[in-house]
Amino acid sequence: MRRGSIFALLGIGLIAGGVAAAVALVPTWLPVAASREAGRIDFVFWFVIAICIVIFALVAAVMIYAVIKFRVQEDDWEDGPPVHGHTGLEITWTAIPFVLVTAIAIVSGIVLSRNDAQAQDTLRINVTAQQFAWTFNYPDANNAASPVLRLPEGRSVELYMRSLDVIHAFFVPQFRTNEDIVPGLVTNVHITPTRVGTFPLICNELCGLGHSTMRTQAIVMPAHAFDAWLRQQGKTAASAPSSSSSSAAAGLTAFNSNGCSSCHTLAAAHASGKIGPDLGKLVSYAQQAHQPLAAFVHTSIVDPSAYVQPGYQDGIMPKTFATLPKAQLTALVSFLVQSAQQSGK
Repeated sequence: MRRGSIFALLGIGLIAGGVAAAVALVPTWLPVAASREAGRIDFVFWFVIAICIVIFALVAAVMIYAVIKFRVQEDDWEDGPPVHGHTGLEITWTAIPFVLVTAIAIVSGIVLSRNDAQAQDTLRINVTAQQFAWTFNYPDANNAASPVLRLPEGRSVELYMRSLDVIHAFFVPQFRTNEDIVPGLVTNVHITPTRVGTFPLICNELCGLGHSTMRTQAIVMPAHAFDAWLRQQGKTAASAPSSSSSSAAAGLTAFNSNGCSSCHTLAAAHASGKIGPDLGKLVSYAQQAHQPLAAFVHTSIVDPSAYVQPGYQDGIMPKTFATLPKAQLTALVSFLVQSAQQSGK
């Protein structure tokens, strides 16, 4: 190949590679990284992107050069000369992809291994997923429950996740963490937050009609603030209800920890969900169903298909609430009945 052709190929390749690199680097494609694992995953991402840019530049250069250099004249109807296989080229374009794919596999394996490695002082959090809510329990705080995920900055955290109904998926874009949650299995994921802030936590697996509402927040706190919050949660969970106010608090805790606020509106709980009926109107709903209020509320929780309020669709509310511990179910029913009576609707 003549020197001019080589320079032409190089020039076209550099232009194509520059355009591809600009498309990859100029826009902000990824959300800000907020965990140590995210940095490693981003390295794999950009490692693969760099390989793709080089391959794209090479292929684009050869294609564009061939189209310009070997373009057939309009009045040329003759067949081109026969071309036989070139063993050297075939070995080259087989060996190079093999080396590149092997390199990607090795880098990915190292990153996954390091991301799964636990530190000495690992905080365990139990995650329960169900249609269409998240619940987070902290064994270090007497198994206190929270509807949002709170994490300490700079500390290794291990999430042990289970599903009560269908397949869900845990996903926080800033953590680059996505893990399926399969019924009957306990899956786990390791996170080391590095940035204080509030980040969206969503279900990344289509799990039913209310899938789009199955979202909450991951709140990363300074380590000292998280420790104080965890101690307070432990004290609250350890204290037994001893009055009507504590009973209401237990009902509110059950309401929040079971994700009721994601689907229902209830002023007493500062909830504004729009998927299910307004729980402030339970008195009128019970009258329409011709049932006593307490019995109506209890049945609606454990068997939501027994009576479906007109204007709402059956099958959206999960039937797994029938498995709630008796004390928690009783507190929830009492809280809802009291709230409905106070609203007078």
